Amino acid sequence: QVQLVESGGGLVQPGGSLRLSCVASGIRFFSLYFTDWYRQAPGKQRELVAGIGSGGSTNYVDSVKGRFAISRDNAKNTVYLQMNNLKPEDTAVYYCSARRGSTEYWGQGTQVTVSS
Repeated sequence: QVQLVESGGGLVQPGGSLRLSCVASGIRFFSLYFTDWYRQAPGKQRELVAGIGSGGSTNYVDSVKGRFAISRDNAKNTVYLQMNNLKPEDTAVYYCSARRGSTEYWGQGTQVTVSS
């Protein structure tokens, strides 16, 4: 059974930092999967925040460039999202996904709230 489990969310003040983790289990050859972080704020569509390919190439939505960093540790089947200089507009549920070809798996999400 495949599972993606996110953790690391919480309440943080503007300007603060959080590090999200996504641990995958039950996926063979995890290193071959593209892994992404998405977020969904109340009343808004889910948006792609950052992605990392099997070779380590990364991409980011413009609003987080220079503040967020995605990385992966294939030995641990884990993807990270380091989030710095957080803003209230970053408040959302953050989800990770792992995809390869037509196969895609999702985690259950972790809440990030940025508020003073």
